Amino acid sequence: MKTNAFDKGRILDVPQKAKAPARKGLVEWLVIAGLLVLSFIPLAGGAFRLTQMAGGTEITPANARFLAMPLPVVVHIVGASMYAILGALQFANGFRRRWPIWHRVTGRLVVICGLLVGLSGLWMTLFYTHPVGDGDFLSALRLLFGSGMIVSIVLGFTAIRRGDVTLHRDWMMRGYAIGLGAGTQSLTLMAGGMIAGPPNELSRALLMGAGWVINLAVAEFVVRKRSTPKGPGFPKGASRSW
Repeated sequence: MKTNAFDKGRILDVPQKAKAPARKGLVEWLVIAGLLVLSFIPLAGGAFRLTQMAGGTEITPANARFLAMPLPVVVHIVGASMYAILGALQFANGFRRRWPIWHRVTGRLVVICGLLVGLSGLWMTLFYTHPVGDGDFLSALRLLFGSGMIVSIVLGFTAIRRGDVTLHRDWMMRGYAIGLGAGTQSLTLMAGGMIAGPPNELSRALLMGAGWVINLAVAEFVVRKRSTPKGPGFPKGASRSW
């Protein structure tokens, strides 16, 4: 009887263990869907901007700087679109394990697009005139976080070239968090407008800066959580494994 009870307990445990990978996979795809939804607003705005530029829109003070030199804008919008979509798919562990070549190829595209987004963003900040409502403080934040995005991507790429998968994922996650800042900024600006009304130059900069900070805080939380040793007897200072 004891043996039967033991066997029965083991049999009952099997379905629960089998559900764990499925649940984890569902969570991953929900995260990916959330990232794509978050990037939808800035990507839609970028597509609208490209349509305007291609259709010979009327020159106004708001778009004169783009129409005078459109290449950086086109590079930034196209690069950001690919970076947001392909970057989100990099979070799918099943894809990485099942199609490693796909992960490597799209990963290189993510690196290239991310660098183009960061560099074009820095260029536009330095050489385009400020749009109405922006100021030097917001420009400084753009330069700071844009540089941080480029550095994160470079560090992530050099880490994987050395074979350090953990460090590669950590830095690429930080870079992606900064790159997705425009999506969170649409939410912070909306929330700020609903609470305090239309923002002035300073509050607009603070709300946009909050978007980058929130994303980086979430990314850093995930990085730290994954790096926390689990289980008793884990040797102090031991390296992480993914």
